[in-house]
Amino acid sequence: MTEFTIGIAGRNIRIRAIYEHAKEYCRDYLSCGEPDFTVEIAPEDIEFEQVKSAREDEVEGRAVIQHTQQYLETLAIYRKIVEKMLDYNAFLFHGSAICMNGEGFLFTAKSGTGKSTHTRIWRRVFGEEVIVVNDDKPLLLVGEDAVMICGTPWDGKHRRSTNIMVPLRGIAILERGEENEIAPVDASTALPLLLQQSYRPSNPAALMETLKLLEQVMNKVGLYRLKCTISREAAHVAYNGMKGKD
Repeated sequence: MTEFTIGIAGRNIRIRAIYEHAKEYCRDYLSCGEPDFTVEIAPEDIEFEQVKSAREDEVEGRAVIQHTQQYLETLAIYRKIVEKMLDYNAFLFHGSAICMNGEGFLFTAKSGTGKSTHTRIWRRVFGEEVIVVNDDKPLLLVGEDAVMICGTPWDGKHRRSTNIMVPLRGIAILERGEENEIAPVDASTALPLLLQQSYRPSNPAALMETLKLLEQVMNKVGLYRLKCTISREAAHVAYNGMKGKD
């Protein structure tokens, strides 16, 4: 058993893990602050993650992968954190998030569409002005006046994230296209995919809380549909569109 504390989305979380790997995985988020809550992992939590992963592989028609116990524990830790973070108006959203000039931009789409590729183009075009907040599973923290997008250690296979929180300017639903174009979309149009990309707890009360938070996000943040190529122009079109520029 190993114990450590991490800080994400403005909260300190005490983690009691089985494997030392968990602390190394979260090394950039370690904190000395007084914990707001504690999560503890048991062997059955790890087994749940393996069964869930195998079921998803079968549904997708893939060969079932036998993940390491250490990797599965990191998933179990995040699942428990995410479900508890609903008490603090935060929920997990699947997408690639970046910060530029102090504002957050979040790109979401079905897996394999090119979210990470698009944000890498931003980094090539705008250089050090762009900071990767989280390349896979950021948290959205909903406040009265703004939505903050928050880095977490659960940041995709390339491990790209930064331990920061920034106000979220816009969410773009990404599609591949032959030309680069962006346009606002209304909440009713965006809802099906945004709901699909949000972590949905099995507990009905927690699921309802997630839906309420998502509704607040859609009311507070600009929503867009972005059709783009893998050209440098795509970054300019996306940025200008989400900033309201021609």
